[in-house]
Amino acid sequence: MRRKPVPPAPDSLDRLWDAHRAVPLIPGSEDDCCGRVANRLDVTPDEGRDWLVFCQSLGLAREVSRGFERVRDDPTRDALRAAFEANVFGAREALDALGDEPRSADAVFDAFEPAVPNWERHRDPDGWESRWRDRVARLLDWAVLFGAAARKPGGYTPVEESS
Repeated sequence: MRRKPVPPAPDSLDRLWDAHRAVPLIPGSEDDCCGRVANRLDVTPDEGRDWLVFCQSLGLAREVSRGFERVRDDPTRDALRAAFEANVFGAREALDALGDEPRSADAVFDAFEPAVPNWERHRDPDGWESRWRDRVARLLDWAVLFGAAARKPGGYTPVEESS
């Protein structure tokens, strides 16, 4: 299943590892885990939930019968990239919208826009576009951190997967 939450991309993966370490090793309820992540990252509870779900998408946390628990593996950047592309809604589509020449986040959004679900458009007819433009920019910034895209003068370009 591809999940939607995408927190703002930090300057380095250190913040992702902080979020990962905030997820308990012994399963805790979703509310407890969200609160723990929020406290450790100094964000709101809703933002803590986004980080928890994002960690789950990347294989850094998993939901079990008693709540959420930290996955003890330390995946490589390539493994994180693969999980990001496979499990975060819009990641593949944003990367597919990149061309050979650098493209701005707005240009990528214009190519990405047909992938925005209709129910999102109907849920908030006046605000969906702004929210999804921000989402595409976040996806691109995470793609840079995971080595799937590069930020160059004039915008973003794809990076071939390492072997």
